[in-house]
Amino acid sequence: MHKPLRSLRKGQARAPRRRPLHERAAPGGAVRRRDDRRIAPVIDVHDVCKVFELGQIRVDALRNVSLRIERGDFVAIMGSSGSGKSTLMNILGCLDIPTSGRYEIDGVQVSEMDEDDLSDLRNRKIGFVFQNFNLVPRTSAIANVELPLAYAGLPRSERHQHALAALQAMGIADRSHHLPSELSGGQQQRVAIARAIVTNPSLILADEPTGNLDSHSTEDVLEIFAALNAQGRTVVLITHEPDVAEQAKRLVRLSDGEVVEDRRTTNVHDRPPVVHAQKSSHRAFSAGAKEGRP
Repeated sequence: MHKPLRSLRKGQARAPRRRPLHERAAPGGAVRRRDDRRIAPVIDVHDVCKVFELGQIRVDALRNVSLRIERGDFVAIMGSSGSGKSTLMNILGCLDIPTSGRYEIDGVQVSEMDEDDLSDLRNRKIGFVFQNFNLVPRTSAIANVELPLAYAGLPRSERHQHALAALQAMGIADRSHHLPSELSGGQQQRVAIARAIVTNPSLILADEPTGNLDSHSTEDVLEIFAALNAQGRTVVLITHEPDVAEQAKRLVRLSDGEVVEDRRTTNVHDRPPVVHAQKSSHRAFSAGAKEGRP
């Protein structure tokens, strides 16, 4: 069984960080390599189980799941509704802890951390991208991107500088002072990705990031993930769309809480697959409609 999260005792002060959060990672997403044999995988899940008890009903959401993801990989996790992929995502993102088993991120044992340290770890090592973007509605794009840096305690001038650089990397710096309501879905997702990478995390965890996008925006977002991965960033993408999953280097499929397929299409350190046209049937229908065909 997992150890319960430990909270700080009343009146106990937390040790301040020695350096600002963004300085813990190498510039530009590069990985510091002392000895490749000694570098821990970004994700190491071993025999993880997750049980939900609803009254007298016991639900085994995950059953002895083991998963090791190396630094620089691009992995798609697929599964139908109820397969356990959302539960696994919550555990990988340190939003939940397993009932049993072990989970390490960057060699850190998650179950041994208290709630405050888990929050720090999420902010420092994980960049989240969500289907619904999760942007603060009445806040500008650049202020949304600055949020993780504000939580990390960076001065305002530094936050602004890093956030603007992240928006420039996403090709959307000219929309930095627009509200989310003034942006298209694809633009909002670019802002969300900029927010995810601004702390230079070890892991980018994307939960159905193309679920609310049209085919053109889907291709744009997948090209961004491919470019981030080509820079050495580790990307884990949760999706139910086979054509989206095909853009990853490795496919992990869940069913009834178990891994039923783990297939690699490209080596870890190879460039990710070239993004192909998405939702081709939808495109064909749209083209036909414009020409008066069914």
